[in-house]
Amino acid sequence: MLKHISFIAAVVLPFWNLPLIFRVIKRRSSEDISIFWAAGVWACLLVMAPSSFVSVDMLWRVFSIMNFISFSLVLVTVLMYRKGKIHAENS
Repeated sequence: MLKHISFIAAVVLPFWNLPLIFRVIKRRSSEDISIFWAAGVWACLLVMAPSSFVSVDMLWRVFSIMNFISFSLVLVTVLMYRKGKIHAENS
């Protein structure tokens, strides 16, 4: 039972990045989000990824893959909406 709950949490937890992505898109700016923070978190996930990809622990593998994918979307969104580049192009 505990493993099932942990597995569900490992899948659901990275989706908490979605409100951040939606907020940036809605405001058309990521000025309040540090690029160094976003890139630093993403780099740490990237460095940890190889160990999780080969791990026999399914929970660690699923969590790492989901987190890497969702935070990659955060980083791309932050970079795309930096200094209103998307807003300026659409105006």
